[in-house]
Amino acid sequence: MNNLELRKHANDVRKGIVTAVHSAKAGHPGGSLSAADVFTYLYFEEMNIDPANPQMEDRDRFVLSKGHTAPGLYSALAYRGFFPVEDLETLRKLGSYLQGHPNLHIPGVDMASGSLGQGLSAAVGMALGAKMDGKQFRVYALCGDGEIQEGQIWEAAMFAGFHKLDNLCVMVDNNNLQIDGPIDQVCSPYPIDKKFEAFNFHVINVDAHDFDALRAAFAEARRTKGAPTCIVLHSLKGKGVSFMENNVDWHGKAPNDAEYEVAMADLERIAEELEKEGEA
Repeated sequence: MNNLELRKHANDVRKGIVTAVHSAKAGHPGGSLSAADVFTYLYFEEMNIDPANPQMEDRDRFVLSKGHTAPGLYSALAYRGFFPVEDLETLRKLGSYLQGHPNLHIPGVDMASGSLGQGLSAAVGMALGAKMDGKQFRVYALCGDGEIQEGQIWEAAMFAGFHKLDNLCVMVDNNNLQIDGPIDQVCSPYPIDKKFEAFNFHVINVDAHDFDALRAAFAEARRTKGAPTCIVLHSLKGKGVSFMENNVDWHGKAPNDAEYEVAMADLERIAEELEKEGEA
């Protein structure tokens, strides 16, 4: 898939995020938007998956360790064809299968998550299990940069590095903001790359919004043998929505009707620019 197509899909994913959170009147748009490009790359290019057969035995697995950004995962799954895009408007509503954190009954979801710090342990277990069973699938886990302040992250990392789980790719969404403010002012995990290197990871730093860079990083991760990989995604919280970008207030808040109109207008302008680029 070419980069223009990926950028169009990512913009649709962002529209889905904003629509879902606005409809729910609750949720976490900021970190969902910062990770929209990596969600798009994983589900539209990188991972071996089949929307028509979500439980395919040898599919690649994905764990959203920062589970509160479920609107981003749900939007990517919907636009990839796992369930109807229209269902995004049922987010967090009574009776909906799309609740505030991922659950295993959702098509395409491999792990229930949301208690921060725990998802990586599940991903490590999946990767170890694949090794023990001689399976060739890969396991991907997305963590938040605030989340990696949790001690269990580093227990899991130590285990993964020691067991040389080269079928595991950990990603850290490094947008530098968490619920209480900048991560380097709350409880700094920096330098993230050096810490993972100390746990015997192969580490790649990458622009989270550059599809060429993402493509190269994931290819390097697949080539890496004898060690798990950590991709540090340098991202912008709220990416794509003017008033949400790099604004900690949008960590966990839904836009009102007027803000929703502005956000969707921002994303529609991007869509129009992408169409013109395609025609040029």
